[in-house]
Amino acid sequence: MDKRHLLSDQDDDPQFPGPGNPGMPAPDLPQGGGASAPPGEMMDNVPGYEGTGSGEGKCVPPPNPGLASSGRGPSPPERQWEIPSISEDFAKDAFIEYASSKCCYSSRPAKELVFTDLQTHNTYRYRLETFVESRTTEWDSVPYTGQVVDSYGSCVPAPWDIAVQVPAMFQNGKRAVQVPHTSSVKGCHNCLALGKSACQKCIASGWMQCWVCNGSGRRMSDNRCSHCNGVGRVRCTECSGRGSKTCHTCTGKGQLLFFINLIVEWKNHIYEFVPDKRSGFPVDRVSKVTGELLLTDTQYMVYPVVSFPDNAINQASQTAVREHQAQFVTTSRILQQRQTIELIPVTRVHYTWKEKTYIYFVYGAEHKVYTDDYPAKCCCCTII
Repeated sequence: MDKRHLLSDQDDDPQFPGPGNPGMPAPDLPQGGGASAPPGEMMDNVPGYEGTGSGEGKCVPPPNPGLASSGRGPSPPERQWEIPSISEDFAKDAFIEYASSKCCYSSRPAKELVFTDLQTHNTYRYRLETFVESRTTEWDSVPYTGQVVDSYGSCVPAPWDIAVQVPAMFQNGKRAVQVPHTSSVKGCHNCLALGKSACQKCIASGWMQCWVCNGSGRRMSDNRCSHCNGVGRVRCTECSGRGSKTCHTCTGKGQLLFFINLIVEWKNHIYEFVPDKRSGFPVDRVSKVTGELLLTDTQYMVYPVVSFPDNAINQASQTAVREHQAQFVTTSRILQQRQTIELIPVTRVHYTWKEKTYIYFVYGAEHKVYTDDYPAKCCCCTII
């Protein structure tokens, strides 16, 4: 690319659109605003970082991924697994609070109901958390303002040999670290190291066609245009008549410091399972409540649970551990795993009101209420 195409000498150009030549086509000029990705040929060949590009990170698999050794999982403590159903007083208070929270529900059914049966349908929530670290590399650049350049005479550490402080376990995070001994200074590719780029509004001329007289220099009355003094053009407001703008990529410095960025990301992946007890209670509502914690197992890599009284939890644990290891062990480094089992209390309440039978559920440690057939709603709640 010819550097002469980027800047204007700000002299009057007889070919610029105006009274003498109103229709000259625009020359082929590079964009002057905003940063652009550097071309691949500008990148140095750094051993151990082959294939690293700019803008899109290259995933770096961890060396020698390990798998959890075979063995039996943790045995849940011996205890009574069931929780008695809640009392009628608790069930009624929860129902009254539920009805009062609905603007279109009458609280009369909750206050006047007659209990016929309270049934325990407790369920469990199994959760496996796998906290992993992944690393990607990409070329990056910043305007060169005299920073230290360290690319000469030193070995570049491998991506997984660079020490990075791990945040708190099971909390997502992300950090960019400059890879040592990869920096170098090069001319800015966006402005050809000039520090300036052509103004696209005036096509690098510093002048624009007068909008009052449309470049004719005369008004409709055939008088000279007072806005451009009859010239037919005015100074460009975008570049203040300079014909060029400060390069946004190098901020006018003309040089860029190139280096490889190591992007380290920590992410907590969660597998959750709640067995359906076929009680009519939608299990998806369990995610909004808490229960009683029965088991917590935290290790580098956990073993599947094998001796829980509900075999559905054992099967879910085996599936979760197998899937997480297969999914993450080859692309990320597993830092820690944690599996928990909670007992979620669920009580199905049967009651009558005005000689009709209804059902509602009280669930979770918060005593939340779910029902789809509340007997006293106003008409606006029945319109779909």
